[in-house]
Amino acid sequence: MAMDDSDADDSDGGAQDGESKQEGREESVDEEFTWMSDDCPPEVAAQFWQSVAAYEQAPLTTHFQQLAEAGVELPEPEAMDDRRLTAKLWEVIEALARLRVFLGQTDHLSDRELYALLWRELLRETVKDMPLDESSAWHIDLTGSGSEEDTDIYLKYYADEETRRRWAADFPGAEMPERVARPFDRDHYLPQANDAARTDAEDDEVM
Repeated sequence: MAMDDSDADDSDGGAQDGESKQEGREESVDEEFTWMSDDCPPEVAAQFWQSVAAYEQAPLTTHFQQLAEAGVELPEPEAMDDRRLTAKLWEVIEALARLRVFLGQTDHLSDRELYALLWRELLRETVKDMPLDESSAWHIDLTGSGSEEDTDIYLKYYADEETRRRWAADFPGAEMPERVARPFDRDHYLPQANDAARTDAEDDEVM
């Protein structure tokens, strides 16, 4: 359910760039699926391969562990009443945003359902322990696993009519779930990866 959108780190240039590029090519298991234009500037290519090498060599962790290391307590869902659980959920959401981890498409879940899913499954998935970068983000899409269940949830609550029509045309034999209003209104208030950039732009306009 997660996707890493990390951008490349700054390159040091010169011989180190060449070494990083080669190291990235040797370490990356996905090179055969990577395409790069022959017109790509050498510094951009070096930056890319440097980021590949950094990703491949990064240690493993979980978002659960990262939150704990940041001082966020994560009690079991059953240990909290509804009021305390909602407060804890938003504490976790804000703490994840500071770690550049962002949630999406959560409005079909109650606060308790969402916190339980995070606590039991999503926060415990193994991820690469990459340095924090304000230009990168890790997205957790609550309907993005590709499973039949998640696809039905997406079509039921989130897909617009045009998307539903295209899906029905592409899969004529599949049953289309009835469109239903989302039972909760949370996504509108979730932190977004570009919030800081948008705030900076708004500050510049004021100045």
